[in-house]
Amino acid sequence: APAWLRRLCGHLLSERLLRPGGVQAVVRGVLEGTDGEWGALGGAGAEAAALDWKKCDAVGKILAACPQQCLSLEDYYRQVCPQILDLLHTQDKVAARQFQRVATTTLLTMAREQPQLAEKHLLQPLLAPLRRCSEAAELALEDLTAGAVLVPEAELGSCVEDVLKVYVVGNDSSSLLLGSLQSVLGVVFSLYSFAKQNVSYLRSPCQDILLWFLEKAEREQSLAVLEGLARLSSHVPTLHPQCQLHVGSEGGAAIVVGETTSDEDEALYQKISLEQCQVESLVELLSHCQKSGLAGDFFIHCLKELTQVAAEDEAAPNPAVEPGGSLLELEQSQARQGRKLLVLQLVAALCEGVSDTVFTDIVQVQEFLAAVLHRACAHPAQGPGAAAEAQTLAMAMGLVAAVLGGAVQLKSSDFVVLKRLEPLLEELSRTYPDPLTQELASDLRIAICTHGACSPGTVGAAAGSLLGRRPGMAAQSPAGPPGTAPSPSARRERSKGQSEPSAPAASPAPCARSLAPAGLQELLLSAYDPQPPGRAAALRQLASLVTQRDPEALRLQEKLLQVFLENVQHEDAFVYLSAIQGITLLSSEYPERILPVLLAQYECPAQGTGDATAAVTRMKLGEVLMRVTRALGDMVFQHREPLVRAFLRGARDPDSALRASSLSNLGELCQHLGFQLGSIIQEVTCCVTAIARTDPEAEVRRAAVHVVVLLLRGLSEKVTEVLRDVLRDLYRLLKRVVAAERDPATVLHAQLALEELDTAVRRALFPPQTLQKKIVVLP
Repeated sequence: APAWLRRLCGHLLSERLLRPGGVQAVVRGVLEGTDGEWGALGGAGAEAAALDWKKCDAVGKILAACPQQCLSLEDYYRQVCPQILDLLHTQDKVAARQFQRVATTTLLTMAREQPQLAEKHLLQPLLAPLRRCSEAAELALEDLTAGAVLVPEAELGSCVEDVLKVYVVGNDSSSLLLGSLQSVLGVVFSLYSFAKQNVSYLRSPCQDILLWFLEKAEREQSLAVLEGLARLSSHVPTLHPQCQLHVGSEGGAAIVVGETTSDEDEALYQKISLEQCQVESLVELLSHCQKSGLAGDFFIHCLKELTQVAAEDEAAPNPAVEPGGSLLELEQSQARQGRKLLVLQLVAALCEGVSDTVFTDIVQVQEFLAAVLHRACAHPAQGPGAAAEAQTLAMAMGLVAAVLGGAVQLKSSDFVVLKRLEPLLEELSRTYPDPLTQELASDLRIAICTHGACSPGTVGAAAGSLLGRRPGMAAQSPAGPPGTAPSPSARRERSKGQSEPSAPAASPAPCARSLAPAGLQELLLSAYDPQPPGRAAALRQLASLVTQRDPEALRLQEKLLQVFLENVQHEDAFVYLSAIQGITLLSSEYPERILPVLLAQYECPAQGTGDATAAVTRMKLGEVLMRVTRALGDMVFQHREPLVRAFLRGARDPDSALRASSLSNLGELCQHLGFQLGSIIQEVTCCVTAIARTDPEAEVRRAAVHVVVLLLRGLSEKVTEVLRDVLRDLYRLLKRVVAAERDPATVLHAQLALEELDTAVRRALFPPQTLQKKIVVLP
């Protein structure tokens, strides 16, 4: 177009832009040309325009530029910015994508070019509903009556969705946007925690906003925000204490003025419940940040905070005990105690929620170990908490020994990181009260400094025994006569240097060779240690020997099986799961020898145990049998009949939990066997039908119907072939359960089974037609 026409069109568009509703009119006019016909944003042209992001971005950049007709930039922003925010609320679904893209691009461009004006006219109005109820807001709440609505449901939901569109979808991590969003993250987190406890559509957008900020911000800023969300600092303004979140009628939430309670007990209960809920929400949020390493960094940060709080607690006097303490000192002491409890609660929740994959690299492992070792140097295990402190230090030093012993493939750069532990290990070797810990710290320091070339025997063996001993008892020495275990007195003398010389230095890779008989005896002794961590560590190392096919361990397979079976009865989950893993590995190597013993134990539990204990032990053995079944694969066919017989007997046990467990195992076994079930399907069908019709417990009936579901899924296309004799009985059973069963979960299982059955029968009656090309050679 000629220059005069371009200038005239630009002038007309600028005039229209400055009028009321001008922004939307200009956007509609410019985007209308995408297909030549606007047609109320319908048809293929509108769809093409919605996908034309470049054109939307260009329109946004045009809106961000102030036209020449405007007298000042401030006036332009004052007139245009409210209209830009209105573009985010377009109701037309097709046009909404275009308008949101234009609005987001315009806002981000303005934020880059004019940050002060953009914050004043765009970001502050955008975040106003959230800031209105923030802890930092200056509200005259005393003038408002209890129950008064501060932020209505529609306004709060619209605000959260707008923040999601601008920040998360726009994905511009400038300091202005991150800083403005940080001021309302406390309210967003409160809303996320509230939505997590209720049914609300706000949970997902709030979670996306929080995760986006934690991902885009600098690591130090993210840790400070997490600390504020955990109420350990004031970096993030939280929801005003007099504001409460209420469930909305449309699936959202509204913020109202809460009622003040005069009952101190009720107020304390509400405060503790809120803190517990927010800690759980924070841990769930961090469970999505494990790959980036943020969860591990925050866990280490909490450990360091715990050490600092303990140091402050020891240094400060207790005004409640010492006379003459002022009221201010008493309040400060109570604040320290409250902070310490909060940190302990947070560390415990993190250990339970994200500890399995919390560390992503060797640097985080080193920082974790440094935090534990620094705490041990600053506060040696003394007083009533000495056992827990010593156990924590033992596990940390065992982790160092495992890393150095070949559990992790280390590079030269990793040893540079581990060398940061050298000063702490040196201090432990000099100052820690326990001589064995001193010796192990010195040996670990030597192994780190020599990059594993010189690895004393205590690094592997003493670490395992240290995990298993009680505080104040000397550990077992790896040296000793073949086939014997040294007595506690001999070990104590040896640890003090009054007996035989220490063991010779091990090779750089001690895990590559077979354990000596004395070392195996040490592990068998540790498998009966009264402390669960030591017992579990010994069981896992024994299982590792079975995996490595250690000849000495395989020679004593009957002894190992006895050790594992006895530990299955232990009440600690870490211990009995380690024993289950060991039995599974042993059974997969020698199924003909081990499976009969397991089946006999499953059918006839040990004498002298109570009914409840025997039932729990049999359920654990059932888990062992199912793991063995999975490990054997197709080889399980030759053990089909004893396994099915054992589970059928368990399904008639007086204990309802054992009946349900046996049926669950039976269903998984049938699913795995598939068409290899053979004639035994008659017994399974009769048992399942009788239990589903007559058992008084809902969970047992539920498990019986679930057997049918697993059976149908396992057979898949062969249902009509394998189950042709019992298919009608199963169908009648499922229809009866759907019609007469009162337990909704059982009905759901029956409906799922009917769907599987319907799919299989339709596939058999109406096979899919396939076109085949045949070439016939005529004679």
